[in-house]
Amino acid sequence: MDGFGDTLRQHRKAAGWSLRKFAELTAYDFGYLGQIERGDRTTNPAVVAAYDRALSAGGALETAYGSNQAGDKDVRRRSVVQAMGALAAVPAVDRFVGWEALRQGLSAAVDVDFDEWTEIVAGYGRGYYRQPHDQLMTQLGRDLTVLQHQIAGGGHRRPLLLRAAGRLSVIVALSLNACGQTVLAGRWRASAQRVADESGDADTRVLTRAWDVVNGCYDGRTPAMLVALADQVLPLTDGMPSAATCGLLAGRAQALSLAGRHAEAVASVRALANLVETLPSTVTADVESLWGWPEHRLRHTESWVYAHAGDQHAAEAAQQRALELYPPSQQRLRTQVQLHQAAALCRDGHIPDGLRLAADLLDQLPAEQHNALVRAVARQVATAVPHDERHRPDYGELIERVRV
Repeated sequence: MDGFGDTLRQHRKAAGWSLRKFAELTAYDFGYLGQIERGDRTTNPAVVAAYDRALSAGGALETAYGSNQAGDKDVRRRSVVQAMGALAAVPAVDRFVGWEALRQGLSAAVDVDFDEWTEIVAGYGRGYYRQPHDQLMTQLGRDLTVLQHQIAGGGHRRPLLLRAAGRLSVIVALSLNACGQTVLAGRWRASAQRVADESGDADTRVLTRAWDVVNGCYDGRTPAMLVALADQVLPLTDGMPSAATCGLLAGRAQALSLAGRHAEAVASVRALANLVETLPSTVTADVESLWGWPEHRLRHTESWVYAHAGDQHAAEAAQQRALELYPPSQQRLRTQVQLHQAAALCRDGHIPDGLRLAADLLDQLPAEQHNALVRAVARQVATAVPHDERHRPDYGELIERVRV
């Protein structure tokens, strides 16, 4: 068989059509199209023309099919470039998506081996802490629309495209989780992991799961579930120092703290500290990106673990160092570290001081920075208040402020 059926299938799926609905749209039999897409039947020009019309590809699929029949080895790339250009003419597609598709098509035509998506992913890693949430999500949606069509085109760049898709999906999941959309965030986490697995890139596979563990410490999943997930992923790290591996160890340490397994949590954070010392300087110096692992992330994790373990001296040292290191763009994370201090005060019996500090921190944080992650850490302050002290008005006020 000619194998072009798989190309048709991938473009159909990238456009969001189920096979059954697409068969109705093209007036072909559902089973017949399924056989063509699987390669059980030979593709023919009439079917390709029907796909081209239904997908508004502007003749791109027909041209690609002709090249395929002529033995053009570069058919995959040219199919993608042409289909991307056709996107601009589809009324249902965001015009900005069309222009971005055209731009990337031109770039690929000039230099097919240029991996622009690595730069795009790096840019989103920096933008995560700097851009307004709505703006970030709008841009992400547009770029992911282009990316899914490029993935559908396949070719030798497919693993790199899948790697980019996995990392961008992590940012979508993180953003949704920060907005309190835990169900949608969970779906995106699962998609990120499936895409990462298909990419075959070990670091991306670890990274997608590392952020899953870290976010689980804020979204209400059980600590036992998170520790089990981290332990399943640890063998994938192969002991290699990377930001993804550090993220996994950090999430595991935090989950162990929530489970009350403080000795193990301390051991995990110490292992993390040793690993950070072996990281390349390019990773530790990347202080304002989601993809780096600067010192302030280590100190943040230490603050969490030592505060939960009741080691106030170690917690305060970590908190002080973290606050010295955090860049201005990460004010929310500074507040979360300071909320660790408030929870520690409550655990040590300084209830009024801890509650007052928590209230002051929430007052000082700009309203747009109050997200589900901040509320989750503030709830830990409330949880640290003994039951016989929860009659206090300031306790009730804190509960109201962090209510979901």
